[in-house]
Amino acid sequence: MSGFATALPAGRKRRGEGHTRREEILQAAKELFLEQGYDLTTIRRIADRVGISAPALYLYFKDKEALMLALCDQTFSHLSEAIDEIEKTVADPLERVRRFGEAYVRFGLSHPDEYRLVFLNPNIPEPLRRTGHRMPTDDPTAPGVGGALVFKRLVTIIGELDASGTKLNYPPDTCGELCWMGLHGLVSAFIMKPDFPWSNRDLLINGMLDVHLKGIVKA
Repeated sequence: MSGFATALPAGRKRRGEGHTRREEILQAAKELFLEQGYDLTTIRRIADRVGISAPALYLYFKDKEALMLALCDQTFSHLSEAIDEIEKTVADPLERVRRFGEAYVRFGLSHPDEYRLVFLNPNIPEPLRRTGHRMPTDDPTAPGVGGALVFKRLVTIIGELDASGTKLNYPPDTCGELCWMGLHGLVSAFIMKPDFPWSNRDLLINGMLDVHLKGIVKA
């Protein structure tokens, strides 16, 4: 009888284990989105890979879009951790901007699957397509806000550079967009063309960072 007393419905974790199941679902969704594409992946396929029923999956995510938004936030959390370290250890505003850019590149190259999913995937959920990095950040727990929070931190760091006496060629948010556009191109090229005969990657990364800093900072 004691066994019946502790039995749980199929797919439901015991108290305190829900986070583990949520991570299992996100991992399965990420794998299937990359393998089959966002459009062809169904909730049923994700649930099957995890080994639960579709109704059990809905206890954690209301639909496929919610899963994609959660994956975006999960991806940006890795970059946010790197920014935390920069803000703790680097005092010089110009060096902070450079280190931010370097952290972005290293993040992308060390998480190529996540980068493909979030930055090179044409099937980004509508809320992100409409707002992108301009998404309101007043609620840091809102689904999909991770990218906007990271961009806001970049703009803040660039604004601090301007306030320190190093004048900018453009407004801080424009400088942030220019930095992202260039570094995104660099990371995308490395990820999408891994066998292309690039010259020294570290030199290319440092060169791109030099180009950005010279472009946004007045001579």
